[in-house]
Amino acid sequence: MKRILVVFIGIVLLLIACEKKSLPPQGKSEGPSVPKVFVEKEKVEKEHPLPPEVKIKLKKDGKDSYSWELTGSDVDQILKVNEKLRKQLGEKQR
Repeated sequence: MKRILVVFIGIVLLLIACEKKSLPPQGKSEGPSVPKVFVEKEKVEKEHPLPPEVKIKLKKDGKDSYSWELTGSDVDQILKVNEKLRKQLGEKQR
């Protein structure tokens, strides 16, 4: 019984001794080392603004020809849409 108690106490002391951190070398006596912290900035995705909205009111007459009305806030965008409609719908009429 005493033997088991002595072995148990020896194992406990051995485990306690192994868990302690070893002391840093005495060659350099700096203050406690500051852990390096890496800060990552969130990657902010730049959202591209949507192109100005152009509303199209498409009309078809009895002769299978098309006409349209365009409304919007950006003149350049309206002209681009108008040209695109002319190319796509104008060729079908001829």
